[in-house]
Amino acid sequence: MDVLTRLVVMIGLLAVGVALREVEVLDATRVGWLNSVAFYVVLPVLVFDSTHAQPLGEIVSRELLVGVVGMLIAMAAIAWAVHRRIDADGPRAAATVQSYHTNLGYIGLPVVASALGERAAGIGSVVLGIGALVQIPLTVTLLVRITGSGTNVREEVTRLLTNPVLIALLVGLTVSQIPFTLAGRPADGVALIAEAALPVALLCVGGSIELESIDFDRSIVGTVLVLKLLVMPAVAWLVFAGLGADPWTLRTAVVMFGAPAAVSTFVYVTEMGGDRRLASVNVFLTTVASAITLSALIAVVP
Repeated sequence: MDVLTRLVVMIGLLAVGVALREVEVLDATRVGWLNSVAFYVVLPVLVFDSTHAQPLGEIVSRELLVGVVGMLIAMAAIAWAVHRRIDADGPRAAATVQSYHTNLGYIGLPVVASALGERAAGIGSVVLGIGALVQIPLTVTLLVRITGSGTNVREEVTRLLTNPVLIALLVGLTVSQIPFTLAGRPADGVALIAEAALPVALLCVGGSIELESIDFDRSIVGTVLVLKLLVMPAVAWLVFAGLGADPWTLRTAVVMFGAPAAVSTFVYVTEMGGDRRLASVNVFLTTVASAITLSALIAVVP
């Protein structure tokens, strides 16, 4: 699939999800069902399919582990510093976490699997796993710090450790180390479900977006767009290139972290006293714009 075709498909599927939400075909209940299918079935299958047949040494490396953790912490620090100028806690909370907390699962990994192939998908699955372990605690910590709200730490830890995507990653990496080959109809079935990841994910994102008003602070949203879609992949390139990562790891990481703000940030911001309306606008606009920036990254990053 060439860059232009991928761009049209991404924007088209996202628009379909938004349109179905607006005409209430995808109401809150159906969006919940679709998200459950994506979160508990399609994405875990994609992660397993991307890792179970890959040699562990080709997809997991010291550079990958250090790079993901270091890059996310660095980008969170940049976002914190840039958005300190915002006086109100609610908008500052939303802007800060949405400038780095990336949609690695619903957008990043499916795009990498579709555009860069099996090896990149295997590396991307590891990026997704490590990223979840870093992003979620980091986001909760920053939101508590900015808004002063509390959170149930035990509940968040339990939710993180029972994440089906992380479980699928561990299973896939374990299976890759034993003399086991998935073949025939089971393999075909797994591959078919994995291929549905990007369409299902984009429909979920479109159907999950809540745009209550087009009246928003353009300077804040513009800064989030620049940080999330331009600065973050640039920082990823600098970090992974500086660590001497191989070309597959470098390209996969740059594309993965060029994905938009995660839909889950809207939930975290809403639950922890941030600006709900701004969070929704940020998710929507970063997702729409990412169709263009991701296509550009795929085309130009060597």
